[in-house]
Amino acid sequence: MESTVFERSRPKTSIVDHALSGSRLAAFWLDDIAPARRYPQLTADMDCDLAVVGGGYCGLWTAVLAKQRNPSWRVVLVEAKTIGWAASGRNGGFCEASLTHGEENGQSRWPKEIDRLNEMGMENLDAIEQAVTDLGLNCDFERNGALALAVEEHQVEWLKDMAADSAKTGNTDDVYLDTDAVRKEINSPTYLAAVWSKRSSALVHPAKLAAELARVATELGVEIFETSPVTALDTSGLTPTQGTAVRTSKARILAKKTALATNVFPSLLKRNTLSTIPVYDYALMTEPLDAAQLADIGWQNRQGLGDMANQFHYYRMSQDNRILFGGYDAIYNYGRRVRDRYEDRPATYDTLGHHFFTTFPQLEGLKFSHRWAGAIDTSTRFCAFFGTARGGRIAYAAGFTGLGVAATHFAAEVMLDKLEGKNTERTRLAMVRETPLPFPPEPVASAGVQVTRWSLNRADHNKGKRNVILKTLDAVGLGFDS
Repeated sequence: MESTVFERSRPKTSIVDHALSGSRLAAFWLDDIAPARRYPQLTADMDCDLAVVGGGYCGLWTAVLAKQRNPSWRVVLVEAKTIGWAASGRNGGFCEASLTHGEENGQSRWPKEIDRLNEMGMENLDAIEQAVTDLGLNCDFERNGALALAVEEHQVEWLKDMAADSAKTGNTDDVYLDTDAVRKEINSPTYLAAVWSKRSSALVHPAKLAAELARVATELGVEIFETSPVTALDTSGLTPTQGTAVRTSKARILAKKTALATNVFPSLLKRNTLSTIPVYDYALMTEPLDAAQLADIGWQNRQGLGDMANQFHYYRMSQDNRILFGGYDAIYNYGRRVRDRYEDRPATYDTLGHHFFTTFPQLEGLKFSHRWAGAIDTSTRFCAFFGTARGGRIAYAAGFTGLGVAATHFAAEVMLDKLEGKNTERTRLAMVRETPLPFPPEPVASAGVQVTRWSLNRADHNKGKRNVILKTLDAVGLGFDS
């Protein structure tokens, strides 16, 4: 098997050790915001029109959009810990138009809908951009597009095909860059080519977006409660018009309608127990680059970046000119558990550090200020799924698989459509109506993930060629995505 660029050009261990020394095990984004507003714990019973469970993007968008649609509704949002503390405060801040985790995944699953899904994805991103302006969301929103990068020879042909396919549809926003052109944009010896998608991606400050959505929600009249984990959903003895008893350890909310936005955490509905697995993703953040370092790498257009490997890297610049560098390792821990201790994985941080200095050798001496991880709610179809339960009293969305920053806005609209009993273009989509295959129970799930990760790594070392395991998983629509 051939070696990858990150194995052929491995920097000295001392360079990486120096860069990681003194780094803080904490999400940079959560450290970077002013002390966030805290919300009270729910301690008294109440009634409401809509209860939202989960204080990440999905829950926050649902609460905001619900009040915009129905200003008279009493909307209550409950969060187990604090607003935006989980994936919404730990992700890379890539706000992508795709609702299907990329063109290829969408084309393979919903070929009859993919053109419209792509349009709806762009409309969704446009709506978020408009909301940033209309609601005054101070979240460092930048619509600079993204570069898909070839770092191996066989990936260059993939990008040429991508650009050609875009041109056939009349899409002028996807621009192919050859080696010289891409290195003029961002100076890395690993780059062989790229496609710059100029409108389909934006960047945000993840923690600021969550905090700002919570601020807007409260200004619209949403009541937010933190440190109030929901323990059960009870409809026994209640009519459909009475709704659902949403129970916490200290109180009960009698909600006419309920939206579940718990994502990576264990579902409150038994039907979804096996629908997702938590996959840990890891990231590093550098110290701010000085003027000379910025001049060495270019990157004046501040695009988001991602390479074309199965085990891919994603990276971007912050407002204060730090580089976030994440991805590659995607770690599933036996038993579907979400645990703080899984965030400290020295081997992965060391690997990311080596890959960073392979990508930007001219930045030798730069240090990392933060290292952290977060759990991704991975579904077998690699994008969100939707549904209702208890006679339409409860709606849910989950399984965003790492592309939820923008897709959660779309999901909130879907859940509200369903809860209001509306027959809309969104609810008629096969993507919305269909449900993914479940992951198998343990120990099969863990064994399957490990075999699949091994197969993805082999593909990256074999010019992207997928083995029989991956081809079989592709055929049945069951798999694991990095």
